[in-house]
Amino acid sequence: AFFFFSLALHPDKTLVATGQVGKEPYICIWDSYNVQTVSILKDVHTHGVACLAFDSDGQRLASVGLDAKNTVCIWDWRRGKLLASATGHSDRIFDISWDPYQPNRVVSCGVKHIKFWTLCGNALTAKRGIFGKTGDLQTILCLACAKDDITYSGALNGDIYVWKGLNLVRTIQGAHSAGIFSMYACEEGFATGGRDGCIRLWDTDFKPITKIDLRETEQGYKGLSIRSVCWKADRLLAGTQDSEIFEVIVRERDKPMLILQGHCEGELWALALHPKKPLAVTGSDDRSVRLWSLADHALIARCNMEEAVRSVDFSPDGSQLALGMKDGSFIVLRVRHEIELDMTEVVHIKDRKEVIHEMKFSPDGSYLAVGSNDGPVDVYAVAQRYKKIGECNKSLSFITHIDWSLDTGKPLTSKEEIKGIPWASWTCVKGPEVSGIWPKYTDVTDINSVDANYNSSVLVSGDDFGLLKLFKFPCLKKGAKFRKYVGHSAHVTNVRWSHDFQWVLSTGGADHSVFQWRFIPEGVSNGLLETAPQDGGTDSYSEESDSDLSDVPELDSDIEQETQINYDRQVYKEDLPQLKQQSKEKNHAVPFLKREKAPEDSLKLQFIHGYRGYDCRNNLFYTQTGEVVYHIAAVAVVYNRQQHSQRLYLGHDDDILSLTIHPVKDYVATGQVGRDAAVHVWDTQTLKCLSLLKGQHQRGVCALDFSADGKCLVSVGLEDCHSVVFWDWKRGEKIATTRGHKDKIFVVKCNPHHIDKLVTVGMKHIKFWQQAGGGFTSKRGIFGSVGKLETMMCVSYGRMEDLVFSGAATGDIFIWKDILLLKTVKAHDGPVFAMYALDKGFVTGGKDGIVELWDDMFERCLKTYAIKRAALSTSSKGATPEYAVGIFLFIEMETTGHTEGEVWGLAAHPFLPICATVSDDKTLRIWELSSQHRMLAVRKLKKGGRCCAFSPDGKALAVGLNDGSFLVVNADTVEDMVSFHHRKEMISDIKFSKDTGKYLAVASHDNFVDIYNVLTSKRVGICKGASSYITHIDWDSRGKLLQVNSGAKEQLFFEAPRGKRHIIRPSEVERIEWDTWTCVLGPTCEGIWPAHSDVTDVNAASLTKDCSLLATGDDFGFVKLFSYPVKGQHARFKKYVGHSAHVTNVRWLHNDSVLLTVGGADTALMIWTREFVGTQESKLVDSEESDTDAEEDGGYDSDVAREKAIDYTTKIYAVSIREMEGTKPHQQLKEVSVEERYGVASFACIWCT
Repeated sequence: AFFFFSLALHPDKTLVATGQVGKEPYICIWDSYNVQTVSILKDVHTHGVACLAFDSDGQRLASVGLDAKNTVCIWDWRRGKLLASATGHSDRIFDISWDPYQPNRVVSCGVKHIKFWTLCGNALTAKRGIFGKTGDLQTILCLACAKDDITYSGALNGDIYVWKGLNLVRTIQGAHSAGIFSMYACEEGFATGGRDGCIRLWDTDFKPITKIDLRETEQGYKGLSIRSVCWKADRLLAGTQDSEIFEVIVRERDKPMLILQGHCEGELWALALHPKKPLAVTGSDDRSVRLWSLADHALIARCNMEEAVRSVDFSPDGSQLALGMKDGSFIVLRVRHEIELDMTEVVHIKDRKEVIHEMKFSPDGSYLAVGSNDGPVDVYAVAQRYKKIGECNKSLSFITHIDWSLDTGKPLTSKEEIKGIPWASWTCVKGPEVSGIWPKYTDVTDINSVDANYNSSVLVSGDDFGLLKLFKFPCLKKGAKFRKYVGHSAHVTNVRWSHDFQWVLSTGGADHSVFQWRFIPEGVSNGLLETAPQDGGTDSYSEESDSDLSDVPELDSDIEQETQINYDRQVYKEDLPQLKQQSKEKNHAVPFLKREKAPEDSLKLQFIHGYRGYDCRNNLFYTQTGEVVYHIAAVAVVYNRQQHSQRLYLGHDDDILSLTIHPVKDYVATGQVGRDAAVHVWDTQTLKCLSLLKGQHQRGVCALDFSADGKCLVSVGLEDCHSVVFWDWKRGEKIATTRGHKDKIFVVKCNPHHIDKLVTVGMKHIKFWQQAGGGFTSKRGIFGSVGKLETMMCVSYGRMEDLVFSGAATGDIFIWKDILLLKTVKAHDGPVFAMYALDKGFVTGGKDGIVELWDDMFERCLKTYAIKRAALSTSSKGATPEYAVGIFLFIEMETTGHTEGEVWGLAAHPFLPICATVSDDKTLRIWELSSQHRMLAVRKLKKGGRCCAFSPDGKALAVGLNDGSFLVVNADTVEDMVSFHHRKEMISDIKFSKDTGKYLAVASHDNFVDIYNVLTSKRVGICKGASSYITHIDWDSRGKLLQVNSGAKEQLFFEAPRGKRHIIRPSEVERIEWDTWTCVLGPTCEGIWPAHSDVTDVNAASLTKDCSLLATGDDFGFVKLFSYPVKGQHARFKKYVGHSAHVTNVRWLHNDSVLLTVGGADTALMIWTREFVGTQESKLVDSEESDTDAEEDGGYDSDVAREKAIDYTTKIYAVSIREMEGTKPHQQLKEVSVEERYGVASFACIWCT
């Protein structure tokens, strides 16, 4: 809640634009008849909006910000689009106006300046007005444009300055005797209003017509100052500095009507309501006490005191009014007729020095308790002319609130007695009955006032955030549920119920305002408030709190797990260039060594097993051609069922989290994880990116949907506020944006009937959105007595225009008409994860593994399909079953993959196109990799596993588990053969020795490698000596020597069977023939470590049988290919993106033609085919060469180094030193292509003059 700072009326006299103060201030354009928002303008101004003006045809709006640059903006306000913006001035701007006779001219004025602006295209340029000798350089407070380039302006000294073009041509001296705050142009001429309390009317040539001095009228007073003036025919409106609005009819100018007034300067704290009549009294730092009628919403009387008033209270019969003053005194006034305040003082007593902040008469009217900031509460006897008869002085600090009990004067001794006391009123913010108004775990003191309504058992509170909240009373447990209402701009100082409990009055400290709210009692919830005279009795858009209810249903484990997923990355892909740069700067002193060349062979991604269902939904669709689109890791997959083949969209560089399909064409939008998370719109036929949308979301994009016509796209981000952005995706333009919800939003859906409406569902959330210009207005679903606020997992629009259906975590379908809940239908046992609208009905899918077919109003369930198979984990979510169930079966049968946890274990069969994977999801899976690409077998394990290996004959498969045990299973039947449990920590690598597979080496995070004899099933040796956990092990080709890598980056060697340690020199290591090479340390793979390897670690490596190609997988999701051996630092490579986060393992198939890779968090198994030199496609989509700048290509060259060090930014501003002669080199020689460069020796210097 922020206060409004500026206002402009549209030429149609119906629409109003208002600008607010705040960190990210909005401008709202709204309809003054139905008070609905028409457009929201945002994301440009900061601090606040100082002034606003519509142009003469009302199409454009000019605004000025309160930021340091006083930014001036021009908006196409209906579209919410910024047309132009420019720095306004170094000091405050007070007024801005369009020239009605020149459509692209704007004038602004302010502290010691006036500026004339021209709008041309999207450029806004200004020229300063020239004061010259005609008048002093003045602060200009207001202005109006006239024809023939004339501008009239009001100055701080009371003169009118008249401008023609940029020049000051004359002044009208003494137009007012002090600053002219307001100038209004209309058909009749001009009206001006000033600090001197005068209104002056001028004709169209600015010749004086008349002058009205409001100070001299019967309502006038000394110091009356006019801030705003408006003239229409024979009527004038004037707004004053003291919160009054006068209407003056020119013929009766000495009798202005006071149509509205309020408190002015200082803070407003004092509020009391009459005990028997609809009257309220307020007192403020402006030293006035005012009596208000609740029935007429009008001020009845006011009287001025000598001192600021901070508290008031009526006596129980309403005959006397006590006022507590800022100077520590209090006054009691007699109230007569309830029409006016009788000024006769009953008493004026000063017993205290500090402010009297609280006072209350006892219920029987015999005592008055007065609490001051001095600490004690004084008690006075009313009948004895307010003689002081007592003092409560146990308080350690100032007094904030006092309440009397019903039976006055009984001494209290024990806590128990206090519990049973009936209190006459409850306005205290502390105490057991109001614990619930405070948040659960914080000690805050930001609630200023409460008042209990015993009739309806509700409590209203006012706090420092400008909120009114409604609680049930009593509310005993901290963090109770509430409804909240916005209206006040800063702190709400006081809240009180009227005597008949129909109204609540609230006062605002800094905004000096008195709000009157109507209370609407309600059977089910604890009532609603609304601001006074609204028709239709709707809620003044209250928001429910999200505090837990006592009868809260059990949380669903899957949903809970999903909401706790953290999508933050320590390092995002976008950070890589920066890291490279930093490491270069860090190492710049090192002379550059020649880097190893990149390999000539390359990879092409062929097939991926897996589907992301554990935290995504509605991410599976049929295309027009009957192909299926879904995503896994950083890849979007277009799957052809007939050919069992995949085409892959590889434009993303990190996890894809959301996917949606265009309603008409085969276009797909996918959103990913990222620091600046991108949305790609691409064509499923060509796999080409049509549009890339960035700059709006942080962390990631969790939900997407196309509008019904396919022209717009809506996206939801993973920022804390889960912002919703509406895009014109072809243009790449943001149309509108808003904050979504503080918890995760699962689904966003565009309304098929209205292009500018959306609905979002999520954790305890359903909101209906209406686009308004550059923003959205929202309404929460109203549950009434039909249902309770639940977590919603899916949503769909029906065939009928205003119906919406949402699926809840409880298994119910909620049916909405507009924003009202009509009914709920029990559909599933457990959460409803997916819903899809068909031509005549709906399909739903739930955690219970059942797919249901419904009619178009969820009245009958037409059919159910139970999907049961061990292979399909019950937590696979997110299917959009298009025509019943085919798609579910498809996921299950054809791209089954690992589910939650990470996949690390990967092993290739010694001579068949088969591999095994093992994962934290406690499954071992065997895959066929020929053209079939299918899963052959799966078995459950007692624990998750992180490594596996086939025996040399391919008959046995060893699997290492996370609890320190391992087992050997039959590779065909996956049944147990033998198992051991010798270690406590996780088994991290496992390998059979070559040929007969006599030994099995098992490495653990206990820092040991155990050697087992396979035939006797006995442990025969232990390799000791590693100072950290073991990461990788390899056997030599004789099956005697074991190479071990540890987490401390040690490379160690042990001899089987006993595990005796050997020290081997690097040169000798190279000569040893290894059976496999999966290690990442040592001189032969020094070059695989990137320059910034303190951040990223290489998790796995695999060498081809012919020892020519080394593939690695790292924490950045890159699969890289190096030429082996990889000696020297930072070798060149080819890198491939597909996995999202870390690549945990890589393995070549037995014939080196295929590389298998698994991703940790993305649980995907990717199959890459090796493209040999000569068979490669001209340039691979997915390969990215490593950095290829000249310095690194051909070793070091002094000229190249010098050129790289040139600082071009300073050069831009320098004058060209000499003329160019001859032809530029790039026009003479064609650029050497990447392919040619690898084939030809590079020359550093190509051409010299």
